Amino acid sequence: MEIPSALGTDGTRVASYNPWIALYWLTSGKTIGGNKVIAEENILDRATALRLATHKGYELIKERDKGRIVKGYFADMVILSDDYFVIPEENIKNIKSKLTIVDGKVVYASQEYSSVGPKSLPVIPNWSPVKYFGGYQH
Repeated sequence: MEIPSALGTDGTRVASYNPWIALYWLTSGKTIGGNKVIAEENILDRATALRLATHKGYELIKERDKGRIVKGYFADMVILSDDYFVIPEENIKNIKSKLTIVDGKVVYASQEYSSVGPKSLPVIPNWSPVKYFGGYQH
């Protein structure tokens, strides 16, 4: 039917902004708590889910030069903690970025890459529980 579609997270409204949680949900049919809520025939394979989360989203907003590793496209990229295509299904929701590059600049670097990364920004507001306990992943 050629109806354009993409994957989003609804971040900070009803769900986590973390794309790996959304990819886990679409490829397993399970909530983060492990409850199966999607019918088997509606579960996506990993490649399709990732394609919907990357270049298909940009295509929806008419930005056709992002979201793919192709000559002439912008090269935002990440080095991940795990290989999304081969790790066990339950581990998808735990994937983390080790290094994130946007517009040619390193915007995040884990300890392993800290020598090339920016300094951490302060948590705002100062009283935020994230400052003391970390995010949902902790």
